[in-house]
Amino acid sequence: MKCKKCGGVAVINMRHHRLALCADHYLDWFVTYTQRTIEKFRMFGSGDRLLVAVSGGKDSLALWDVLLRLGYQADGLYIKLGIEHQGYSDRSLDYVQRFLETSEAANPPRAPRPTQHVLHVVDIKGTYGESIPELARRTGRGRGKPCSVCGLVKRHVMNRVAQEGGYAALATGHNLDDEAAVLLQNTLRWQTGYLARQAPVLEATQPGLSRKVKPFCRLYERETAAYALVRGIDYIYDECPHASGATTIFHKELLNRLEGRSPGAKHSFYLDFLRAKKKGQLLLPAEEVELHPCEKCGQPTTAPGLCAFCRLWQ
Repeated sequence: MKCKKCGGVAVINMRHHRLALCADHYLDWFVTYTQRTIEKFRMFGSGDRLLVAVSGGKDSLALWDVLLRLGYQADGLYIKLGIEHQGYSDRSLDYVQRFLETSEAANPPRAPRPTQHVLHVVDIKGTYGESIPELARRTGRGRGKPCSVCGLVKRHVMNRVAQEGGYAALATGHNLDDEAAVLLQNTLRWQTGYLARQAPVLEATQPGLSRKVKPFCRLYERETAAYALVRGIDYIYDECPHASGATTIFHKELLNRLEGRSPGAKHSFYLDFLRAKKKGQLLLPAEEVELHPCEKCGQPTTAPGLCAFCRLWQ
């Protein structure tokens, strides 16, 4: 298989794009494609300060790397969840810190960065008194499985750090596989509220909320993995030990089978949904939610008194 640009040995063949590329041309294509996605959905501007949620995995570290190469002022946020199984949280943080130490010295950006980037680390147990598994067991939320508690805590912390740091947007490494799986899940259950909110950009519609963006939403998971591999980004390969049996993983497997028989199926499924929604072809409910500040933390909430996050610690 030869690179379509130079005739050299290709490292990846993207059948949906009918494009095979060598290592150098693939890295350039990946970065350019991400920038086009940022511009297409008007995620943020060249002078905006960004906060990147990093987990130590391929998607989030690849995203941070790309944003830095493009010259954006992008800082990282790692949330230490306290998952002790095989030292998962500590090992994940090690990968993030190694990336931080090596990225600037080894990987010069395409454009000059305004300032040195930094990493915010929030230790959930150190800050709030309990790890995510301990909190899940005590509260019994999600039948003691940490996933629902984990999502609630991460959303709260990400919004808080983004607000306190004055960042223009919070960027996450959600890729096309992630977005297509969530779309399939919400469509199968006809969760119209979630469908109405699913988008590459979630606007900050209320004071106290941060703008959330997904620059990798048009890139397949295998493409972000290939970028990390070719770029030499060292990342944690293990999935979260609590993710086993998750519904989203099952939906990803279904979509992978569909993609194998029909290349580009995920791409069309997700992007055609976005186009139909933009054109008003989907009659989804306009969500009108009244928010007010939580009495304890001040973050916007629909609940009276304390928000769901603060109630966890009661």
